[in-house]
Amino acid sequence: MLLLIAATLTAPPLAAQTQWKWRDASGRIQYSDRPPPLSVPDQAILSRPGNANPVGGTAGAAQPASKASAASAPAASAVDPALAEKRRQAEAAEAAKRKAEEEKLARQRQDNCQRAREYLRTLESGIRIARANAQGDREFLDDAQRQSEVTRAREVIGSDCR
Repeated sequence: MLLLIAATLTAPPLAAQTQWKWRDASGRIQYSDRPPPLSVPDQAILSRPGNANPVGGTAGAAQPASKASAASAPAASAVDPALAEKRRQAEAAEAAKRKAEEEKLARQRQDNCQRAREYLRTLESGIRIARANAQGDREFLDDAQRQSEVTRAREVIGSDCR
């Protein structure tokens, strides 16, 4: 029974020794059982798990920046190449996605520009233009409606034809 009580009392401190503690960019202290993101500088890491502390350091205690960086150098260099490669791949994929989206928008603008120019030529040619109303009946544009359409087509040309 005494052994069970002793084990129970020592278990929480052992679990706490596996916690990382660091200060984030906004100055708040963060706790986690995983290492902080790569964007967190070594100086901002306040404590590391028990096996990552330098010799003579106590597990779970805040470490000075120089000791903390010395302790993490071997561990970080073992993980950094894989993480760095994943980060580069993610950034490359994001850049490709952005480029594809920009190209798609450019094609849409070019298509809108071409259609607006053709529509403006049609409006300015003076031929009668008919539309279907809500009831499905055909009605022709009067001079005010034609001028409104000309203005709208010129606005589209101004915004999409660069």
